[in-house]
Amino acid sequence: MKNVVAFIRPERLPQVKQELFAKELFGLSVTNILGSGQQKGFTETYRGVTKEVNLLKKLRIELVVQEERLNDAISAIETGARTETEGDGIIYFQNIHGVRRIRTGEEL
Repeated sequence: MKNVVAFIRPERLPQVKQELFAKELFGLSVTNILGSGQQKGFTETYRGVTKEVNLLKKLRIELVVQEERLNDAISAIETGARTETEGDGIIYFQNIHGVRRIRTGEEL
């Protein structure tokens, strides 16, 4: 099994969910986060005070999939999140060595 983690723009969540659900990938977690990357942030002026914002709002999406479904998950996230501008996000994945369902104790 693989753990897939993606950092995306918050406004792209509906499109990413739509793409994942179309590929019958339903189990996911979404967390609001702040982060910085190549986008580096921006400056803004509010009531005459200039402020540098270098931690941007992003979403962290996490899902665990069977190894044969990994490419489906990655392509769904890429398709839904892509705007072709800097700051679209990143996807990474890692091996999961075991999964156990809490309710039944079943090993998956």
